[in-house]
Amino acid sequence: MSPSSRSVLIGIAGVSLGAVGAALLTQHVFDMQPCPWCVFQRLIFVVIALVALCGLAWRSAVGQRSIVFGLLLLASTGVATALWHYFVATTSISCNLSLADRIMSASGLATLLPDVFEARASCSDGAVDLLGLPYPFWSLAVFVAVEAAAVWLLMQVSAARR
Repeated sequence: MSPSSRSVLIGIAGVSLGAVGAALLTQHVFDMQPCPWCVFQRLIFVVIALVALCGLAWRSAVGQRSIVFGLLLLASTGVATALWHYFVATTSISCNLSLADRIMSASGLATLLPDVFEARASCSDGAVDLLGLPYPFWSLAVFVAVEAAAVWLLMQVSAARR
Protein backbone atom coordinates (compact mmCIF):
# COMPACT_ATOMS: atom_id res chain seq x y z
CA MET A 1 0.00 0.00 0.00
CA SER A 2 1.38 3.39 -0.94
CA PRO A 3 1.74 6.17 1.64
CA SER A 4 -0.94 8.13 -0.19
CA SER A 5 -3.36 5.19 0.04
CA ARG A 6 -2.70 5.00 3.77
CA SER A 7 -3.43 8.73 4.04
CA VAL A 8 -6.71 8.30 2.17
CA LEU A 9 -7.79 5.49 4.51
CA ILE A 10 -6.91 7.62 7.53
CA GLY A 11 -8.77 10.53 5.95
CA ILE A 12 -11.87 8.39 5.34
CA ALA A 13 -11.85 7.26 8.97
CA GLY A 14 -11.29 10.82 10.21
CA VAL A 15 -13.99 12.39 8.06
CA SER A 16 -16.48 9.65 8.99
CA LEU A 17 -15.84 10.01 12.71
CA GLY A 18 -15.87 13.80 12.27
CA ALA A 19 -19.37 13.53 10.76
CA VAL A 20 -20.51 11.61 13.84
CA GLY A 21 -18.84 14.21 16.06
CA ALA A 22 -20.60 17.02 14.21
CA ALA A 23 -23.93 15.20 14.60
CA LEU A 24 -23.31 14.84 18.32
CA LEU A 25 -22.42 18.51 18.57
CA THR A 26 -25.63 19.58 16.86
CA GLN A 27 -27.60 17.18 19.06
CA HIS A 28 -26.14 18.01 22.45
CA VAL A 29 -25.24 21.68 21.98
CA PHE A 30 -27.90 22.92 19.53
CA ASP A 31 -30.68 20.50 20.61
CA MET A 32 -31.19 19.06 17.12
CA GLN A 33 -32.52 15.65 18.22
CA PRO A 34 -31.96 12.67 15.88
CA CYS A 35 -34.54 10.41 14.30
CA PRO A 36 -33.96 6.70 13.54
CA TRP A 37 -32.59 7.50 10.08
CA CYS A 38 -30.13 9.98 11.61
CA VAL A 39 -28.72 7.47 14.06
CA PHE A 40 -28.62 4.78 11.37
CA GLN A 41 -26.40 7.08 9.30
CA ARG A 42 -24.18 7.56 12.36
CA LEU A 43 -23.80 3.79 12.56
CA ILE A 44 -22.83 3.61 8.89
CA PHE A 45 -20.19 6.31 9.44
CA VAL A 46 -18.73 4.41 12.41
CA VAL A 47 -18.57 1.17 10.40
CA ILE A 48 -16.93 3.02 7.49
CA ALA A 49 -14.29 4.35 9.87
CA LEU A 50 -13.64 0.87 11.28
CA VAL A 51 -13.34 -0.68 7.81
CA ALA A 52 -10.96 2.09 6.71
CA LEU A 53 -8.78 1.53 9.78
CA CYS A 54 -8.76 -2.22 9.10
CA GLY A 55 -7.42 -1.35 5.65
CA LEU A 56 -4.29 0.01 7.31
CA ALA A 57 -3.53 -3.44 8.72
CA TRP A 58 -4.82 -5.75 5.99
CA ARG A 59 -2.14 -5.17 3.38
CA SER A 60 -2.52 -8.16 1.06
CA ALA A 61 -3.94 -7.56 -2.41
CA VAL A 62 -7.08 -9.49 -1.51
CA GLY A 63 -7.37 -7.53 1.72
CA GLN A 64 -7.03 -4.18 0.00
CA ARG A 65 -9.64 -5.06 -2.62
CA SER A 66 -11.98 -6.33 0.12
CA ILE A 67 -11.56 -3.11 2.10
CA VAL A 68 -12.18 -0.93 -0.94
CA PHE A 69 -15.29 -2.86 -1.97
CA GLY A 70 -16.53 -2.75 1.63
CA LEU A 71 -16.04 1.02 1.68
CA LEU A 72 -17.86 1.39 -1.64
CA LEU A 73 -20.76 -0.74 -0.41
CA LEU A 74 -21.04 1.12 2.89
CA ALA A 75 -20.78 4.57 1.28
CA SER A 76 -23.40 3.61 -1.32
CA THR A 77 -25.65 2.39 1.49
CA GLY A 78 -25.08 5.74 3.19
CA VAL A 79 -26.01 7.64 0.02
CA ALA A 80 -29.21 5.62 -0.33
CA THR A 81 -29.99 6.12 3.35
CA ALA A 82 -29.48 9.89 3.21
CA LEU A 83 -31.65 10.18 0.10
CA TRP A 84 -34.37 8.01 1.63
CA HIS A 85 -34.13 10.04 4.82
CA TYR A 86 -34.75 13.31 2.97
CA PHE A 87 -37.21 12.30 0.26
CA VAL A 88 -39.29 9.72 2.13
CA ALA A 89 -38.73 9.61 5.88
CA THR A 90 -39.00 13.35 6.56
CA THR A 91 -42.44 13.38 4.98
CA SER A 92 -43.76 10.58 7.22
CA ILE A 93 -45.30 11.27 10.56
CA SER A 94 -43.62 8.32 12.27
CA CYS A 95 -40.42 6.35 11.81
CA ASN A 96 -41.58 3.56 14.09
CA LEU A 97 -40.89 0.16 12.60
CA SER A 98 -39.01 1.66 9.66
CA LEU A 99 -35.96 -0.23 8.40
CA ALA A 100 -33.67 2.17 10.26
CA ASP A 101 -35.66 1.79 13.47
CA ARG A 102 -35.58 -2.03 13.22
CA ILE A 103 -31.83 -2.13 12.51
CA MET A 104 -31.01 0.21 15.37
CA SER A 105 -33.31 -1.68 17.76
CA ALA A 106 -31.74 -5.01 16.79
CA SER A 107 -28.21 -3.63 17.23
CA GLY A 108 -28.83 -2.72 20.87
CA LEU A 109 -26.67 0.37 20.44
CA ALA A 110 -29.39 2.72 21.69
CA THR A 111 -29.18 0.94 25.04
CA LEU A 112 -25.38 0.68 25.11
CA LEU A 113 -24.65 4.23 23.91
CA PRO A 114 -27.89 6.22 24.14
CA ASP A 115 -26.20 9.62 23.82
CA VAL A 116 -24.92 8.55 20.39
CA PHE A 117 -27.41 6.05 18.97
CA GLU A 118 -30.78 6.69 20.60
CA ALA A 119 -33.40 8.18 18.29
CA ARG A 120 -35.09 11.01 20.15
CA ALA A 121 -37.29 12.55 17.48
CA SER A 122 -39.76 11.41 14.86
CA CYS A 123 -38.73 11.72 11.24
CA SER A 124 -40.97 14.71 10.59
CA ASP A 125 -39.75 16.44 13.78
CA GLY A 126 -36.15 15.67 12.84
CA ALA A 127 -36.49 17.37 9.45
CA VAL A 128 -34.30 20.39 10.11
CA ASP A 129 -31.90 22.56 8.17
CA LEU A 130 -28.31 23.25 9.11
CA LEU A 131 -26.79 26.39 7.60
CA GLY A 132 -29.61 26.50 5.06
CA LEU A 133 -29.31 22.89 3.85
CA PRO A 134 -31.47 19.96 4.91
CA TYR A 135 -29.56 17.91 7.47
CA PRO A 136 -29.53 14.67 5.39
CA PHE A 137 -27.72 16.51 2.57
CA TRP A 138 -24.72 17.04 4.87
CA SER A 139 -24.49 13.30 5.41
CA LEU A 140 -25.02 12.74 1.70
CA ALA A 141 -22.05 14.97 0.89
CA VAL A 142 -19.78 13.03 3.24
CA PHE A 143 -20.96 9.67 1.89
CA VAL A 144 -20.30 10.84 -1.68
CA ALA A 145 -16.82 12.03 -0.65
CA VAL A 146 -16.12 8.60 0.87
CA GLU A 147 -17.30 6.96 -2.35
CA ALA A 148 -14.99 9.16 -4.40
CA ALA A 149 -12.05 8.33 -2.12
CA ALA A 150 -12.88 4.62 -2.34
CA VAL A 151 -12.97 4.81 -6.15
CA TRP A 152 -9.53 6.45 -6.06
CA LEU A 153 -8.30 3.65 -3.78
CA LEU A 154 -9.75 1.07 -6.17
CA MET A 155 -7.78 2.62 -9.02
CA GLN A 156 -4.62 2.50 -6.87
CA VAL A 157 -5.17 -1.14 -5.95
CA SER A 158 -5.86 -2.02 -9.60
CA ALA A 159 -2.76 -0.16 -10.80
CA ALA A 160 -0.56 -1.88 -8.20
CA ARG A 161 -1.84 -5.25 -9.38
CA ARG A 162 -0.55 -4.73 -12.91
